[in-house]
Amino acid sequence: MKRSSRDKSLQGVCGGIAEFFGISSFAIRLIFILTIPASFIIYIILTNSLDENTTL
Repeated sequence: MKRSSRDKSLQGVCGGIAEFFGISSFAIRLIFILTIPASFIIYIILTNSLDENTTL
């Protein structure tokens, strides 16, 4: 799994997760918003640990 270089709002984490599972990035972002504050910590960890996808 990698961060998205095309579908990014902040760091591309939600877009990368959506590309990996083949679903809408809006759904992933909505899940992250509805599960705050735990998702905030997970988002920061994923931002630092996932590489950016540079292939188009």
